[in-house]
Amino acid sequence: MLTLNKLEKLMELEAKLRDEYTEQLEGKDRQIAELTGQRDSLNTRVDELQATINTQLETIANLSGKATDTKAVENRNRELHNRAENMKEEVASVKARLKTLQKDLAAERAELATLKKFDPERLRKNLDANKKKLAEKTKAAETLQKSYNQSKAENARLEQRVKELEAEQAGAESDGDSQEDTGSQAAA
Repeated sequence: MLTLNKLEKLMELEAKLRDEYTEQLEGKDRQIAELTGQRDSLNTRVDELQATINTQLETIANLSGKATDTKAVENRNRELHNRAENMKEEVASVKARLKTLQKDLAAERAELATLKKFDPERLRKNLDANKKKLAEKTKAAETLQKSYNQSKAENARLEQRVKELEAEQAGAESDGDSQEDTGSQAAA
């Protein structure tokens, strides 16, 4: 009988312990369910934030590439502008030189006219020398004129190219602005 009493007491104790800990176990189960739900929502949030970060990284990479392209175009424009300025300076110096040569030519012609008034034999000797000088200066003037015309044509071509590049740059900047707007709207 002793064992039966002990067994009953054990059963009562077991039922009592079960009643006490059932509430605690159910509370713990609820906490576990809540924490699992929070963990799932946090994982979802982390995934959303990672997707946003990836999108922003792509946008940054695209914008960096566009900025590099824009810098290259700006550098090219500066180079072309500098070249055009240099060509303008060269044209101005060629014009000045041409004017000097034309003045020299006029002086030589005046000298030739003066020489014709004097001694015919001496004039004949000087005439040949003056003709050679005149031919050299005329040839130099023609060469300078050709160079001037080439420089003028090249300068016009370069100015046209600068205008085209500025138009392209303006178009690229407006495209870049609209793509930046599109990129910022996509990121939002």
